[in-house]
Amino acid sequence: MLICWQQRSTSFCACKVNVTFKSCHEYTDSGVMWRLVNCTLCLFVSAQLTLWCHWATAVELDAEVKIEVVFKPEECTQKSKRGDLINVHYDGFLAKDGSQFYCSRSDKAGHPQWFVLGVGQVIKGLDMGMEDMCPGEKRKITVPSVLAFGEKGKDPVPPNSTVVFEVELYSVSRGPRSMEAFRLMDLNKDKSLTKDEVKEYLKLEYERSGKPRDDPFYEKIMADIFRKSDQDSDGHISAKEYNIYEHDEL
Repeated sequence: MLICWQQRSTSFCACKVNVTFKSCHEYTDSGVMWRLVNCTLCLFVSAQLTLWCHWATAVELDAEVKIEVVFKPEECTQKSKRGDLINVHYDGFLAKDGSQFYCSRSDKAGHPQWFVLGVGQVIKGLDMGMEDMCPGEKRKITVPSVLAFGEKGKDPVPPNSTVVFEVELYSVSRGPRSMEAFRLMDLNKDKSLTKDEVKEYLKLEYERSGKPRDDPFYEKIMADIFRKSDQDSDGHISAKEYNIYEHDEL
């Protein structure tokens, strides 16, 4: 069994081979040769898997996301960081021929995309490339295959493809996955969130940033948060449902 995991910008990989066998010396002479071959094969496979894990990790660590700042506003009161809730438009292109494979302006009625930065809701290279952005900033982000869609690709992106994203960030707010935010939203301190509590929190955040929005805007974000987080559909988000990434720093 191959076990791989990621933590922030560093990847870790470990291999575990579940094999049950006796010591090679415990077998009778009649089968000793076969058993020795079997033991040797098991050890060889285990070693190869370990080497493959280290190689895969090294490839990812060596990969580099290229960031070109196309436009940056003079004033920047809040930069995006891991765990923030961001609102962004982005277009995806194949680096080899410039053909477009995604446009957020034509997807989902053309609304900018909402997601939490740095937790895997988009490909890893895009997560990395949108850190430290200011609202209003535009970037061109080039992502190597290993940090994009990898060896298998994802239709219509072919395998082993470097991709380029043109990104425009509209807003940054304190991430709904931070436990600090949970405590601020939980007005009655019952360790669960209602729709009214989440909506009120969003209103305050946008008013604090000087960009208040209309009620349907908050309703849409609130509905999306509950759709993704209210796992038992009881109309409340428990602390356990909320902190699915199990990191207080989110």
